[in-house]
Amino acid sequence: MEKLPLLNHSIDEPTTFTPEGLIDSVRRSRRIPDGCVPPLCILEFDGDLTDWLVKEGIAQPFPAWPCFHTTMFAIEVENTMCGIIPRTIGGPYAVLIAEQLAAAGAELIIGLTSAGRVSPELPLPCLVAVTGAIRDEGTSLHYLAPGKEVDCPSPQVTALIERELAETGWAVRAGRVWTTDAPYRETGTQLQHWANEGILAVEMQAASLFAFGKSRGVSVGSIAMVSNAVDHDGEQFDTGSLKDGFRIIQACVRAFNSL
Repeated sequence: MEKLPLLNHSIDEPTTFTPEGLIDSVRRSRRIPDGCVPPLCILEFDGDLTDWLVKEGIAQPFPAWPCFHTTMFAIEVENTMCGIIPRTIGGPYAVLIAEQLAAAGAELIIGLTSAGRVSPELPLPCLVAVTGAIRDEGTSLHYLAPGKEVDCPSPQVTALIERELAETGWAVRAGRVWTTDAPYRETGTQLQHWANEGILAVEMQAASLFAFGKSRGVSVGSIAMVSNAVDHDGEQFDTGSLKDGFRIIQACVRAFNSL
C-alpha cells in the first residue's frame, strides 16, 4: 500500500518555503522596520491574558514583529523584554509562529496552553511544566521521524520553569502530556490508556513545539494550565485570575534570566 502522506516526508531535505523569506516579504509590504524580537517570547493559547495586559497598559504593541498573521505585544519584567503573541491555538499554528520567532531572533519560546486533566491524581486547577509529549498530532512528523513521543529539547529550561512557577502560589507538577489535533475526539478509552501510562494532561501544541525545537536547535518550553476534566464535579475551566496569569509570565522571565 502507498505510504500515507503524513508519514511520507524527507525530514532531512531543505524546505523551499522559509520563515526568513516570509519575514522579508512582510517587512517590504508593510514597511516594518528591521530589528530583532525580544529574547523571550510566549505563545499564549487563550488570549485573555494578553487582552488584559494591553487593557491595563502593561503590554504594548511591538512594531518590529514581521508577521502577516499575528500581533506581538511586549512587556518589560525585571529589566527583560518579553514578547507575547495571543491565540496561537494548536500545533500547526504555534510552530508556524515559532519558526518566524526563531528566524527573527528569539532565544527562548514558551508555549502557555490550556489543558485538560488526564491523571486523576492531578489537582484542579494546576500548572504542568511539560517534560515530554505524546505525538498524537501531525506537525511533529514534518520535523522528526515517526515515534510515540518527544522529550522537551530544553530540559534545563523546564527545570527552571518548574522552580519559578512554584512562586506563583499555584499547584505545580512536572511531567508528560498528550498532544492531540482533535480535542473533540478524546475518548474515554484514550483518556484511561494515557492515564495508565502516567500522562498528566491533554493539550494541543507541546509535541509540535518540541519537535520543532529539536529539529531546528531552538530552545523551547511549555506550560500547561490544567483547568478542566471530564470527571471533575467542580467549576470547569478555572485558570485563576488574570493577575495569576501575569505571575506566570513573571516566572517565565525569571527562568529565562537564570539560564
